[in-house]
Formats: sequence, C-alpha cells, structure tokens
Amino acid sequence: MIQLPDSVELLVKDIDYVSQVIYTTDPQNCLPKQLSNFNLSGSSFRFLNEDSNSFVLFKCPKGSSEFLQMPCASANEYQINVFSSGISIDNVGLLYCTKMYDVLPFPSEMIDGGGNILHLTWYNPSCGFCPAQGKYCRLKANSTQFETECSGKLERSSTKFLALGIVLGLFLPVVVLLALYRLYINDKIEKEYQSKIENFLDDYKAFKPTRYSYADIKRITNQFKEELGEGAYGTVFRGKLSDEITVAVKVLNNFKGDGEEFVNEVGTIGKIHHVNVVRLVGFCADGFRRALVYEYLPNDSLDKFISSPDDKNHFLGWKKLQDIALGIARGIEYLHQGCNQRILHFDIKPHNILLDNNFNPKVSDFGLAKLCSKDQSTVPMTTARGTVGYIAPEVFSRNFGNVSYKSDVYSFGMLVLEMVAGRKVIAEGNDDQIYFPEWIYNLLEEGEDLRFEFEEEEDANIAKKLAIVGLWCIQWNPVDRPSMKIVVQMLEGGDNLSIPPNPFSSTKPMRTYARIRRRHLHREMAVISETE
Repeated sequence: MIQLPDSVELLVKDIDYVSQVIYTTDPQNCLPKQLSNFNLSGSSFRFLNEDSNSFVLFKCPKGSSEFLQMPCASANEYQINVFSSGISIDNVGLLYCTKMYDVLPFPSEMIDGGGNILHLTWYNPSCGFCPAQGKYCRLKANSTQFETECSGKLERSSTKFLALGIVLGLFLPVVVLLALYRLYINDKIEKEYQSKIENFLDDYKAFKPTRYSYADIKRITNQFKEELGEGAYGTVFRGKLSDEITVAVKVLNNFKGDGEEFVNEVGTIGKIHHVNVVRLVGFCADGFRRALVYEYLPNDSLDKFISSPDDKNHFLGWKKLQDIALGIARGIEYLHQGCNQRILHFDIKPHNILLDNNFNPKVSDFGLAKLCSKDQSTVPMTTARGTVGYIAPEVFSRNFGNVSYKSDVYSFGMLVLEMVAGRKVIAEGNDDQIYFPEWIYNLLEEGEDLRFEFEEEEDANIAKKLAIVGLWCIQWNPVDRPSMKIVVQMLEGGDNLSIPPNPFSSTKPMRTYARIRRRHLHREMAVISETE
C-alpha cells in the first residue's frame, strides 16, 4: 500500500523495476473519487504519463448529458460529467448541471477509469544490471547515502529437478516430494517479493531530507555537547541519530540573516545524491530556530591537509591529492550537468571540501548556490559572492565577462593550485611576495621542471598535471576555461597536457623566488563596481 499526501492510499498491484513503473489501483475501484485530494507534490513519486490536462467536474441530472461520465462516482439520482478545461462546453447540455470543482492537471487515465489502474514512476536507483547477474537489487542497509547493491539469488525452477522428475517419474513418492518442494520455493519467492516491495517503499521515504523539531536537534546533539567548528553562518556540532549513525549538525545563527542560505541549502542539496556531494540528512525549521543535519565525515575539511606544509603527518601524498582533485571535479561536474537544473556553487574552496574515512572528497556548503536551466549561458547577479582568492574575475565585475558555470571552474582551479603549493621548493630565496600561480606558469612555459622535492618520478608527473589543469581553469577570460567535463577528462587522462595561454598580465619571470611557505594563495583584490 502506498501512502500519499492528504491521506490518499493506493494499492500496489505490481512493480516493474526495469521500466520503473508502479501499477497501482484504488482499493474502492474508483480512481476518479480521489481527484479532489490527489496531490503528488509532497511525494517521492510522479505520474508516468506526463501529458496531463486540467478538468472541471459537473453534477448533472441522470441522462442530461452524454459527455464524458464517471459512472463509479455517480449515484441513482445524478451523474458526474467531466470536461477538459480546454474544451468548449457551449453545446453539451449543462443547463441543469451544477459545477462541483476544478481539479489540477491529471493523466486522462484517472478520469476515464483506465481499468482502475494508475501508473506511477520514481527516481532510478541505477541497478538494472542486477537481474542480469541473477540477483535482486536492494538498498544498502548500512549506508546513509542513496546506494544500492545486488544481493541474493533469484530462485528459479532447476533443470536438474526437471530431469530428475522425468527419470524418476515412476516413483510417486519422489514426485510428491518434488512437488511439495516446488510449492515451498514458490511460496518463499512470493513472500520475498512482497517483502521487497514493502522495504522499497519504506526506504524510498528516506531519500528525502527529514524535518526535525528543535527538541530533536537538542536530543541528537546531546544538548550541543560536542562542537566541531564554527563558521560565518553558524556552529557545527557532532550528533547521533542512533548508536550506528553519526551526523554533523549545523545550527544557523538566526541573527545573521541566514534565511537565504537555509533555503538554498535545503532546496539544493536536498535533491542531490552523488558520491562526491555531501548528503543532507535532515533540517530543522522550528520558529526562528534553523539547523541543517549532514552525514558526518570524520576527516574534516581538505583545508586541514593543505595548510600545514611542514607537518608531514598531514600530507596525503601526490596520488591521493590527484584522486581528491578528480573526485571534486566529478562532484562539480554533476552539479553542472547531472541534475534537472544546473547548480552553481559559487564558493568552491578547501574549507568546503569534506573528506570521509577513505579521504574521498565531498562538496559541501551550498549557502551561496544558484539554480539555472542548462540552456542558460549566463546568470544574473547583483553582488559578488564567494571567498576572496577563489572568486572568478567576472563575479566582481561584468567588465571581465558574464557570470556562468565557468565561475566555479575558476574557483576549482585556484583550489587545485593551492593543493600543489603545499610542497616546498628546493632552492633558497625570498618567498614573502611570491604569487605561486604566476611563478609556476613561468617555470612550465620555459620547459623547466617543478622545483619540488619528489620521492618518485610519478609524483613529479602528477604535480605537473595538477598545475597545468589548475592554470587552464584560472584563465582570465571565462570562454578560455574548460568545462568541468573536460577537466575530469584531463585528470583521468595521461600526463601530456598542453600548457595553457598566459592568464596573468605580468610575464616577468619569477624564478629567483624559492620557497613556498604557505598553501593559502589568497590574493587581495578590490571589488570593482559595475557600470551599466
């Protein structure tokens, strides 16, 4: 049984996992009666047939109109007639009819009965390959993300039993035992199938963020006992949903005007399911109190591992840095192309990249994000947003170009260059005035090797690749920057990448500068006021 908003219940007749179709029926065999309460806006399901129309219902005397009728909703003394809102009703005999109400757009199968069958569909869990392996597809029980796995084996009648039945057909007791065994297997399969349907419907509700009360938030965080950190919009606490599930709870400051950030965060990340994007487990909107509940990532942010170059215990190794850069690129590419609407983050920086147990990166903090259609080439913006040092030039002023998804590409490039800058250079010199991106570009342009201490030649190749990718991403003109899809291909490909054009106004070599003291590459830039 499916429980929909407004207390509407539908009986599940069958589920086609390959076609993503749920066959439902009204328990009272009259789907049209559900029209006044039927609403999928708050549900995880949607109509399979998206070609819907608005309708108007009239209550008419018996035999007064032969237009489209709803027999199961009619009575002995009257009949219910239905008219599409786009059809003229001047000559259909409505003189003695009374208008009942308008209904929202619905598929025609709900109006004409459709054999009392309504077809619904859902988000694809991406495991259609399981039947090919002879296994069931199910949600991972020990995962807090939208992950599926293939499990068990589909029970099928065995050819061995068939052959045995032919050979031993004269032995009735054996035949009886085989028949009983087959009945047992079929009954077991039927029970597993029904259980699978119920588990799927229950687990699917968890795909959408849960709304918590403020009392729930205090219980989850044990009265805000363990603080993990504090940011511009609020404080993050460690919490537990259960003994097995740990979460991070960000309590937003209600006096800092974070209303827009809260709406952005819930409305954006709540719809995303990707391995490289942090998962929003739930939220709290209890009066003026607001909080966001995320999956807990024990290794903190990437900033922790690239801001202390002298601490070798925090350096992850060049191979792991490349994997992290690739994971971040895949996450941003999903935001740009993998959702129904393009999501522009506008605050890509190490502090907003969280790391799980295996140091897999996840993009977080969508407070400054904007949504736009995929065919929209530019995004209107009245004020600059982001963190100085990672903000693209066009975000400061339209004189440098239009704001678009290429602005996230610039921020990613600065992040990658900061990851590269975390290692020391061999030569001696004055490092107080060095701007690493320009320094590294001058070295690559003159065909010189990077002046880092490498343990293996492969490490040197990875560092050079990351530097080149970063320089391509921070091109001054947005048109010259690659898309994140191209960036992913560059990171996945070989080491023979071409050197990009010079993105800096100064071309004076800076080879005399020697030692990179800090990973942070924040370069102060005054905000340029726009002139329309």
